[in-house]
Amino acid sequence: MQSTKSLFENLKKDFPILKRTVRDNKPLVYLDNASTTQKPNQVIDAITDYYQNHNANIHRAVYALAEESTKAYEATRDKIAEFLNIKDRQEIIFVRGTTEAINLVAYSWGRQHIGKGDIIVTTEYEHHSNIVPWQLLTQEKQARLEYIRVDDNGELVLDDLREYLAGGKVRLVAFSLMSNVLGTITNAAQIIKECKAAGVLTLVDGAQAVPHMSVDIDELGCDFFAFSGHKMLGPTGVGVLWVKRSVLETMSPFQGGGDMIREVHKYESTWNDLPYKFEAGTPNIADVVGLGAAVDYLAKIGMDNVREHEVELTRYAIEKLSKVKGLHIYGTQDISKRGGVISFNFADVHPHDVAQIVDGEGIAVRSGHHCAQVLMERLDVAATSRASFYIYNTKEDIDVLIDALNTVAKVFKL
Repeated sequence: MQSTKSLFENLKKDFPILKRTVRDNKPLVYLDNASTTQKPNQVIDAITDYYQNHNANIHRAVYALAEESTKAYEATRDKIAEFLNIKDRQEIIFVRGTTEAINLVAYSWGRQHIGKGDIIVTTEYEHHSNIVPWQLLTQEKQARLEYIRVDDNGELVLDDLREYLAGGKVRLVAFSLMSNVLGTITNAAQIIKECKAAGVLTLVDGAQAVPHMSVDIDELGCDFFAFSGHKMLGPTGVGVLWVKRSVLETMSPFQGGGDMIREVHKYESTWNDLPYKFEAGTPNIADVVGLGAAVDYLAKIGMDNVREHEVELTRYAIEKLSKVKGLHIYGTQDISKRGGVISFNFADVHPHDVAQIVDGEGIAVRSGHHCAQVLMERLDVAATSRASFYIYNTKEDIDVLIDALNTVAKVFKL
């Protein structure tokens, strides 16, 4: 039986891009997985096979290719239902990604249920996609947007939530299950429990969590859940919105057009069954199929194993980074409360300079505000450097990063 350690050591062979070299023939060390992940041959092959052998529109014809295409598309819905323990597959809507999913909720649910004086609550460590749609909605409806603060340890101050809920005006609490900057794993169970007691709906941004840890939506108990395929080995431009049926049935369509309709007459239309009511037009069929292959790949590894691997990498990285002179790490030091994302600043060196120098060694890290400028304001910085890990990363990758950061220290005479 293959050990967990040897399993992860052998994964790189499945990822063709990790065989290439960059910057004067340096081996690529990819540490920007919180932004997007690389794709294994199994996903690439699934997309190629679709276009080579099965390409046809879905749900609209009875010939062989159309039936094959429809079956492959709908198979991914079944795979996601099993992967995330979703009891009702009709609650799963395919979208372009987490951003579109949250915008869909803001438009189709929010414009019906949010009114003047109502409150939507989010957090200071959210991605812009879980802030801007609520800004637009609350401005339009003369409602209020409030924030749960982040403490100095990178964790949420849940007393803020309790204070908002006590006022009786909160209609929705929207939060990420894992911060894309701090790596903080949110105490979702506590938030959802308190919101349910107050009769308040919850939306969970699972973009950073679903690829890295076991998620059980039925057990979680939220009302909306969104994630993206490209952060979990799948293609770009495809994601999932899950909505509890009792809520979904109250929502108006997001877009009008083909496949979301039942009948169209000159002056009125009726809508298709769930979830197709929210899947207008020709969908991203090939990439939905590719997402299904990504789910298969991760399910075979096992998400508990993925989490264990990343905990080990994160612990090792924090230990090594903590010894680099002048380097400050943001977020909790408790590995059990954080994912494989480490944001840091290096003395007075701008994060873009750090990223450029380590890029010269073949290492891909992200620098900037990471689409989280509200958090940057809270941290009182303009930007950070960020290294983020995934299943194909190793301790050797981290050692290469440490060596490159020592080069930064030499260049800037730290």
